[in-house]
Amino acid sequence: MYISIVVPCYNEERNIEAFYQAINELRLKSSYEIIYVNDGSRDKTLSTLQVLAGKDNRVKYVSFSRNFGKEAAMLAGLEMAKGEAVILMDGDLQHPPSLIPKMLDRYEEGYDQVIAKRTRTGDSWPRSIASKLYYRMMNRLIDVKLTDGVGDFRLLSRAAINSLLSLKEYNRFSKGLFSWIGFKEYIIEYDNVLRTEGESGWSISSLFNYGVDGILSFNNKPLRASLFAGIAVTALAFMFILIMLIQILITGIDEPGYFTIIASISMLGGIQLISLGIIGEYIGRIYYEVKGRPKYIVEESNLQPNYSMEEVKHHEEHFKE
Repeated sequence: MYISIVVPCYNEERNIEAFYQAINELRLKSSYEIIYVNDGSRDKTLSTLQVLAGKDNRVKYVSFSRNFGKEAAMLAGLEMAKGEAVILMDGDLQHPPSLIPKMLDRYEEGYDQVIAKRTRTGDSWPRSIASKLYYRMMNRLIDVKLTDGVGDFRLLSRAAINSLLSLKEYNRFSKGLFSWIGFKEYIIEYDNVLRTEGESGWSISSLFNYGVDGILSFNNKPLRASLFAGIAVTALAFMFILIMLIQILITGIDEPGYFTIIASISMLGGIQLISLGIIGEYIGRIYYEVKGRPKYIVEESNLQPNYSMEEVKHHEEHFKE
């Protein structure tokens, strides 16, 4: 069996060698390649990869012309992977390489997605609570199921990879896509591992934007919620007008209610702005999809894209044999 290990990298120069050594120490029975995807790093990540690739021909690298984001990096790795199965994992050793043999065992049992699920051991209670609330909200809003602790660390069969690559959308939310394609799954739990070198590329704002992407990528419920909110506010406004009309007929015209006017205008204006913002998000996504821009640009690499429909059919026939 030949497998590909895809590792997105952003400013990971201090972790690349350690990750490479950790993979080598596993002494895997399967042949493998490690595909590092340099996502526009500003440190010495690229030069470190170049040196490592010169020492070991199993090390491949793809370097983007700028930072396109982790979603683009994972996509590039999947498109260029030649393995019968692909393992997606981070290069900061927070995804334990020691799980790889267990993943391969489950794959050989017939599972198309072998998923690593991180426990919340060691997380602060505010973060644990926030995470639970986020996933509970997401699963009520979106059309696919997300599991707390499950991320990008997983093994994918060639059938699962081909299904993912057939999805051509520009705005990609891989957690949702992994769930959407289905296939037979097996979950392996592991304890939370703290980063030993470097700093996380995820800030609070980027995590918030990632969460918004997840909500908008797999449903139209926010649009429907805006419709329902508009109907509800219109009904309340109609009832208010009717009550005021009856009051005027009974008691006559009173002094104009400044508070009532301001409250009504503020409420209606706020709902309109929120609704326009939601509609704008969806229109913006349509705008990016229609442009048809590439999801990433490769500046330098020691391999070439592997994916085409003809090659997919060839791979499927080869692996069946």
